[in-house]
Amino acid sequence: MIQTATPYPATLSIDYPEKARDRVSVAFRLLLMIPIAIIVSILRGSTLFIAALLMILFRQKYPRWWFDWNLNLTRFNTRVMSFVALLRDEYPSTDEEQSVHLDLVYPDAKQDLGQGMPLVKWFLAIPHYFILVFLGLAAVVCAIISWFAILFTGKMPRSLFDFILGVMRWALRVSAYAFLLITDKYPPFSLEP
Repeated sequence: MIQTATPYPATLSIDYPEKARDRVSVAFRLLLMIPIAIIVSILRGSTLFIAALLMILFRQKYPRWWFDWNLNLTRFNTRVMSFVALLRDEYPSTDEEQSVHLDLVYPDAKQDLGQGMPLVKWFLAIPHYFILVFLGLAAVVCAIISWFAILFTGKMPRSLFDFILGVMRWALRVSAYAFLLITDKYPPFSLEP
């Protein structure tokens, strides 16, 4: 019997824009992102990491409303990042999915999560942080190259799009493991879905 690997409980896909891009929006992207960046900076510290950690540690519970808050905040942050990284031209919505598809699997804390794991997950993820720093810098360079490509050709090269999306996927899986605390499954070292 062939066993297929279960997908990681954090998934991300972004629709590649097939039509010509909005060059004006791309040219002034840094200015356009200021209002939404203010909202993100206000909400960013609200992931309720400590509360989820304490609930898993002492009660073996992950309240559904905390999970839903973290899921929706993560979706919003990802829409903003896809706008900033030039993957999409739609201004990030605070509540609509748009073309950014992110899903997190709600964990059964008693069955799926080790009671003491939240204390060490952030430490176990150190190799990922190290790699993600370099991948993040490479993604910034790719976004800058993409900015010029879109201004001159009206399209973002598919290879640059796929690389930036891969880095965002990797970072999402690490966040799901170390900070959102939805899984004890160690994140793969991969840009692939």
